[in-house]
Amino acid sequence: MADIVETAVNAGTFNTLVKAVEATELLEILKSPGPYTVFAPTDEAFNNLPEGTLDALLQDIPKLKRIVLYHVAFGDVRAEDLMQIEEAATVEGSIVAIESGENIKVNDANVLKTDILTDNGVIHVIDGVLIPTLVAAE
Repeated sequence: MADIVETAVNAGTFNTLVKAVEATELLEILKSPGPYTVFAPTDEAFNNLPEGTLDALLQDIPKLKRIVLYHVAFGDVRAEDLMQIEEAATVEGSIVAIESGENIKVNDANVLKTDILTDNGVIHVIDGVLIPTLVAAE
């Protein structure tokens, strides 16, 4: 089985996320034993950001790093676990809200696919980019 980064690269739909991970030098963390849970925005989710946002973030590595780490939670949190919790602590230091009903949501993003298992954790595919409150306010 591949690790989180290899799995994301092989999927082919997380190119922007992988680019952000590489730009922020977070490859080491996401290749470490973990386990980690990654809420992975698709390339389409990044494309839906307001025009110029992604380019601006790629120029502001500290801010981009916080945003990337906000998509990573500690532990191996599967879909059945997400149904039981209301929040998850992120590596960035903030908390994401988890809402479950017919669908699972992380903050305002819908979870499109759950439980993509990797050597060092699990990936859940989401349709939006999560922005920590403090970063959004800057």
